[in-house]
Amino acid sequence: MSGTSGALAGMLRGLKLSAMVAHVETTAARAAQESWSYERFLHELCELELVERRRRRIERNLHASGLPLEKTEAMLVRKKLPVPVARVLPTLFEGGWVTRGENLLIFGLPGRGKTHLVCAIGHELVRRGMRVLFTQTYALVQRLLIAKRDLRLQKELNGLDGYEVVILDDLGYVQQSREEMEVLFTFLAERYERKSVAITSNLVFSEWSKIFKDEMTTAAAIDRVVHHSTILEMSNRSVRAEQAEEALRKAGATTTTPATTTPTTTTTGSTTTTGSTTTTPATSSRAMETAEPATTTKGQVGEM
Repeated sequence: MSGTSGALAGMLRGLKLSAMVAHVETTAARAAQESWSYERFLHELCELELVERRRRRIERNLHASGLPLEKTEAMLVRKKLPVPVARVLPTLFEGGWVTRGENLLIFGLPGRGKTHLVCAIGHELVRRGMRVLFTQTYALVQRLLIAKRDLRLQKELNGLDGYEVVILDDLGYVQQSREEMEVLFTFLAERYERKSVAITSNLVFSEWSKIFKDEMTTAAAIDRVVHHSTILEMSNRSVRAEQAEEALRKAGATTTTPATTTPTTTTTGSTTTTGSTTTTPATSSRAMETAEPATTTKGQVGEM
């Protein structure tokens, strides 16, 4: 590296332009070889810096998101998704609903793949530069309760405001006390029409009173999350049941009955010769039947 290049690298390092530092020598050599203008040389370095900063930002956001690393779009089996859900998925990946501060609600019985679906969407949003937080609903409620006890609830809510999307997984499994219900309602009200929430639940709206305890609070909570929202129903078969069936099917295909031999006799004149016969093992297959739970919600996808 020449003295001039070394001095330039030192200044770039002082400005914390690490990608420029890493590429300045090779870029300068290429610029000299191809007779670039000063503007093109500077443009190339700036572009390399921006690309690297974006990569690092996505990496940080993914680490902070809490999203399961294996539940991505690549691991989704799209052909098993309900047709209306598969149709709207590309739009959800693009993230326009997040920019508009809208919500996403995913309903379905246990085992339908609600969590995987919402995590796949979360991963795509992070890849597009958005900040996403994935959390079990009960964990967020406990986090808010501790903040309230320590008289820093508003500070905690302000911190959560830094995420464009907060994913609340398994809302239906939370049976809150009144104090827990109040902090959850406060969280939803704080984000209303400003920041997005994505909720998965095995409880339809008519059963949300089990969570929010009284009719008025339940109605107010539903009104806030439904207004400007996309609602998906996972009406497909249970993913876990299908996996269990497949495992049983493979086990049944390898089960065989023991081979048996039956002696035979061959008579030649007055002499009887006893020989052995060969038998073909019989392969047994296991019949499998599963009962599909009845879905209690009406399928719908739409903007409300």
